[in-house]
Amino acid sequence: MARNTQKKKAQRNKQLWERAATGNRGKWQGRSQKGHEFYLDEQLTKDERESLEESGMPTFTINRITPIIEIMKYFVTANNPRWKAVGATGDDTDVAQIHSDIADYCWYISNGKSVYSQVINDSLTRGIGYFLIDIDKDADLGKGEVKFRNIYPYDVHVDPMSRDFLFRDASFILVKKDITRTQLQNMFPEFKVKIGKAGGNTSTVDYSLIDKTTATAIQPEDVSNLGMAVGVDGEDDDILGYFEVYEKRKFAFYNVFIREEAPPEVVKQVMEEVKTTIEELKAEMMVQLQEKQMQVQQALQSGEIIESRAQLEMQKAQQQMEEALVAKEQELMSQAQESLVRINQMVVSDKEFKIMSENKELSKNIVNAVKFFENKVVLTCSVGDDVFLYERMLPISEYPIVPIPYMYTGTPYPLSAVMPLIGKQQEINKSHQIMLHNANLASNLRWMYEEGSVPEEEWEQYSSAPGALLKYRQGFAPPTPVLPAPINNAFFSIVQEGKSDAEYISGVPSAMMGFTQEQPETYRGLLANDEFGTRRLKSWMSSIVEPCLEHLGRVFQQMSQKHYTIDKVFRIVQPEAGQKEGGEEKEQRINIPIYNDYGKEIGKWLDYNSASFDVRIVAGTTMPINRWALIEEYFRWFQAGLIDDIAMIAETDIRGKKQIIERKSLYAQLQGQVQQMEESLKDREGTIETLERQLVQAGIKMKIGQAETEIRKDVVETEAQQKVVREALKQEFDTAKKDMRRGVETVVDKAQLSAEKAVDKKAENA
Repeated sequence: MARNTQKKKAQRNKQLWERAATGNRGKWQGRSQKGHEFYLDEQLTKDERESLEESGMPTFTINRITPIIEIMKYFVTANNPRWKAVGATGDDTDVAQIHSDIADYCWYISNGKSVYSQVINDSLTRGIGYFLIDIDKDADLGKGEVKFRNIYPYDVHVDPMSRDFLFRDASFILVKKDITRTQLQNMFPEFKVKIGKAGGNTSTVDYSLIDKTTATAIQPEDVSNLGMAVGVDGEDDDILGYFEVYEKRKFAFYNVFIREEAPPEVVKQVMEEVKTTIEELKAEMMVQLQEKQMQVQQALQSGEIIESRAQLEMQKAQQQMEEALVAKEQELMSQAQESLVRINQMVVSDKEFKIMSENKELSKNIVNAVKFFENKVVLTCSVGDDVFLYERMLPISEYPIVPIPYMYTGTPYPLSAVMPLIGKQQEINKSHQIMLHNANLASNLRWMYEEGSVPEEEWEQYSSAPGALLKYRQGFAPPTPVLPAPINNAFFSIVQEGKSDAEYISGVPSAMMGFTQEQPETYRGLLANDEFGTRRLKSWMSSIVEPCLEHLGRVFQQMSQKHYTIDKVFRIVQPEAGQKEGGEEKEQRINIPIYNDYGKEIGKWLDYNSASFDVRIVAGTTMPINRWALIEEYFRWFQAGLIDDIAMIAETDIRGKKQIIERKSLYAQLQGQVQQMEESLKDREGTIETLERQLVQAGIKMKIGQAETEIRKDVVETEAQQKVVREALKQEFDTAKKDMRRGVETVVDKAQLSAEKAVDKKAENA
């Protein structure tokens, strides 16, 4: 029965794949692949190339697409994305701050820069790129690490009915790969026997389906040999379809509150402590009662009160003592009981709650249980037509596959940045081919002659040689050249307009791609050009990329919180301010166990799993920063007094800036000390004046002289110290000033030299 159920699950995976492999997806994949081929400069089909060769025309292409895509990719992936975590409560703030460092750590061990670049490249050239967040179980000596990966876009099949650009509303997301049987057995050694029995070469079906719908993009010869591979033993190793199906399902959970009592040894210790405290309190009250009795006895002897009043006061004091003792004893016992009983909260599945309810020992300690439903992602894996491998529930509520589309169409089939450029690229290629073909014809003339009028071999050899004398036989008309039709000037206009149109469509001007003849004359013009040239990219970043990255951060949060549940130390390299490379290494530790006096773990410090916080993408973190523009901005802020010189120097590229900042900091400290000394000197001078007035008024001239001598001595010593400090400060300030002036002059000279070169280059071109 179980085997039949597993077989049905495997068959269902294949059915879902067939459902997703619709005609619309086939058309999209064909167009997407065509765009990617144009990006790779594969811009002529086999038929087009053969036709051009038969006509004697050139088959080259002038690739205008690749530079545009590369500069777009650079601006989007210039920096790594950064996530900021915000704690839900004050107790979660510390863990939330650590989460950003954990994300940086996992990004680093995943080679996130390369992964991110590939995802964006797929988005620009194929229409969509995919992140995958999963757990590398073998990393960190088997403890596992959460990692970022990218997926080949054509391996991903999304529910065709999805209308969310993040595919959060998709009923399923399927990943289908064609892998050799041997490779699958290496991937899943625990299922080696099952994989060995798997049948059905689904790769043939897959590619035949694609071939029918995208014949222009994928040629038959490209897929003719994909059905078989060579195994390690040299024998044929067939290729099988491997299916991973992610689905969202609702599951019942219980929020259970359980009473936990302390062990007997802890109870005994707490009760002994309470008893000792009560005895001490009783002894203290007895002393107070005796003191009260003595006071009453003295009052009675002095006649202040009568004997009956004294007896009444003592009875009243004794009664108050007894009542206070009883109340304190009850309070201590209540506190002890509260410390010995703790209410723990835990979330369990429906199945786990049933087991707890059936257990008498556990059930009697359940204070309350609240049922709720939550989405969980279920992963089902199968091979071939009907071989089921496993099914597991992932600890996340959102799909671990996160897309980044370029031009969202309201369907799972977005358009790439290359698609609008294909027509203009073909137009440019055709115009160049025609112009070059015409130039070849004009440079290598064809001749018309009567048969037998010329020695053909001699004419073929020397007809194109400069100054050649070509003879023809008497009695025949001289050969006449066949001149090509003059090239239409419209082709030159088409090329220029095609170039401009490509820049207009993509939003990337030539100046951003490094063409010096297109560069502005001024440095500010260059900065403005970069600012305006990236507006369309910034729009895509703010509306698509950043929301996708924010969603990626939340999925990572769910995955990492459920995985990192033990005591772990993360070592993260933090770059220094103003530096792209290098930096300081710091450590972050989470899930630090807390033990009681008996060595039992009673909790965790910085409990990462139970912390509640939200994750947001830091807007604009992936966009590049123009260093020169940033330095100029910091200089203006420094001039306006908004920042100090240390903050400005930290953002420059001055050599030895770390030492300069240290000297400047030391100078600031010494200056503060001088100010304190000056204030102290003023206070002492004020003290001198006060003493002089007091002594003069008192008429004690001798004391005035003595005080003045002592104070003047202190003043002379202070002035001497101040002079030494000022000399040292002057030397440090002069040194720092010279270093900073040399650094600034270097920066200014570089900027002026770059500007002069740009102007000279433009003048030469003109």
